[in-house]
Amino acid sequence: MKYLLKYLLPILFCGVFWTGEASALPSFTEVRASHVKSDSLLLDRNGEILHELRIDKNKRKLDWTALGDISPSLKEAVICSEDKRFYEHAGVDYRALSAAAVHYLTGSSLRGASTITMQLASFLNRNIAVKAGKRSLSQKTAQISLAREIENRWTKNEILEAYLNLVTFRGEYTGIAAASRGLFGISPHGLDRAQSLALAALIRAPNAGATVLADRVLDLNRRLHWSVPESVARDKVQEMILGIDRTEKRASLAPHAARLLLKEKPAGTHLRSTLSARLQKFAADQLARQVDALSGQNVKQGALVVLDNKTGDVLAYSSYSAEPEAGTFVDGVRALRQTGSTLKPFLYASAIDRRILTAASLLDDSPLDIAIAGGIYQPGNYDSVFHGPVTVRVALASSLNVPAVRTLTLVGPESFLNILRKLGISSLTESGDFYGLSLALGSADMSLLELTDAYRALANTGLWSTARLSYDSSAPSASPQKVFSEEAAFIISDILADRDARSETFGLENPLATRYWTAVKTGTSKDMRDNWCIGFSHRYTVGVWVGNFSGESMWNVSGITGAAPVWSAVMNDLHARDTGFQPRPPKGLIRSAAGGKNHRPEWFLAGTQPDSDLSVNHQANDRIIYPPSGTVIALDPDIPAHLQKISFVAQTGNERPVRWTLDNKPLEYRESTILWTPEPGRHVLAITDRQNEIIDSVKFEVK
Repeated sequence: MKYLLKYLLPILFCGVFWTGEASALPSFTEVRASHVKSDSLLLDRNGEILHELRIDKNKRKLDWTALGDISPSLKEAVICSEDKRFYEHAGVDYRALSAAAVHYLTGSSLRGASTITMQLASFLNRNIAVKAGKRSLSQKTAQISLAREIENRWTKNEILEAYLNLVTFRGEYTGIAAASRGLFGISPHGLDRAQSLALAALIRAPNAGATVLADRVLDLNRRLHWSVPESVARDKVQEMILGIDRTEKRASLAPHAARLLLKEKPAGTHLRSTLSARLQKFAADQLARQVDALSGQNVKQGALVVLDNKTGDVLAYSSYSAEPEAGTFVDGVRALRQTGSTLKPFLYASAIDRRILTAASLLDDSPLDIAIAGGIYQPGNYDSVFHGPVTVRVALASSLNVPAVRTLTLVGPESFLNILRKLGISSLTESGDFYGLSLALGSADMSLLELTDAYRALANTGLWSTARLSYDSSAPSASPQKVFSEEAAFIISDILADRDARSETFGLENPLATRYWTAVKTGTSKDMRDNWCIGFSHRYTVGVWVGNFSGESMWNVSGITGAAPVWSAVMNDLHARDTGFQPRPPKGLIRSAAGGKNHRPEWFLAGTQPDSDLSVNHQANDRIIYPPSGTVIALDPDIPAHLQKISFVAQTGNERPVRWTLDNKPLEYRESTILWTPEPGRHVLAITDRQNEIIDSVKFEVK
């Protein structure tokens, strides 16, 4: 007995008189305010929750839960299990403490004497937490003192509420919200008696096995005089032991944007983004629907971004994958992909600004052989047809490839690279010689976000600025940079909005044609790996990509059938109440007759318009463009002869039919471009006038 008094009396004495920790006690309001979730929230521009992202990987803590929002059965079960005289004592249960002191003298822990208030004291002051399996005498003394102080300053309901929000239930689950949602998939107010028994039993031994937990649950069930069937109680224990995280995110609309913005932020951050929750959901749904619809054509992924032209705010940011694992780790908005024809507007804008070309300049769309290190580069058009002399307007609007390559030879790859870098394309780290003339057709890799923001510069009179995804005031705001003149930006925008000029390749009716003013461009990369549609109205710029993160080729997917339907749907949603808009030409432009094949008026930079005394009926000389004279064509022995074709292409200065002869025999077709099944031997190809007089002829050989 004297040994019991030797150790028990100091504890009781210190518990009554010692107040060394009292000054460190925070208020209930301070504890609740300092509660930090393991998750962070990405909010939209109006404060609506867009995405809930787990940041703290060590603990799972959710929102602080008020006592009134916790199931009464859970509160009753916890009090019975942990502190049956909770409402009777003033923080210390001296009857339990006396019994625990006996165990302490035998080398056991004093934990059995801890009331709910004493346990809460340990949560609030980590210096008195259990270490190495037991709490020291000084720690126990401090714990008792702090518990008594808590009872003096806090109400019982505040103590119980704080305890249930800070106690660890199992593994990483800290607090009743995380435990109830994670282990059972329900909110704390919905816990039934069986679930409450299981959770209460966890507190004393959070990592106990199924057998131990089941015994404790059944014992607690008897002490509470509840009638929970044993089979039900054991099922709840087994449900917890499985370790399945049943926590459902409150929102999951922008996973990639959330990871981008929140990954470096502390847990519990609430960050307001520039996104619009309504638009984000609509755009993501449209993107997912289109990708799924194209699954039969080997399309598995897509991405979309919407920008506000004036502010650069990102209003929608979506990356979708039909393969969830790939979609989790790859952000399609920032992934680098080949851009296809989407760079052409910037190329022509540069040529117009430098007064190398005008929108009415004629470019030769005919077969072109370019010597490169690996052999001969032969650019072709999407429709495999050459159109002869075409204006810059038609070449750009109809996305003809050969005229673009010819334009790049005039502008220069290095000069064009500098323009792209000024537009914020950061991935272009090589020299112009590295990319070569194929840069005109999008051989370089860029991201959808960078490319869409570059198009926003055309919508903003040639001014480029960085798009923004959050309202982070710590980020310096750079002044807009002038990349193109207002006049060149207007001309390119006018061309991209021209349905007639676009019809050469795409026809008049397609998803690019909107009831309101828009300027838009599509692009498809080599071997149909990437498909793009990027365009703008006077208020918004929308960019869409579809394809495969793996780089696999799609099957028969064009800009019109792939990305364009999503672009059109999002644009229509943005302009549901559009009242109509037509851009006003800047003062530095002149409207003048273009001359040549195109008699329509055209926009010119002042000083580049044609002289008024030039005849608009000037005709180009008729000639054969392809094959050049002396060409030797080798047949592929692995391809059936009837499936191999050669293009005969002629340039004529008017719209009259072309009269072809091959080896002095007239050919049936009279288009400027025809396909011929090659026959071995030497041949003479000619075009003739109506009197069958030869205008031009070439010799070639088929082997």
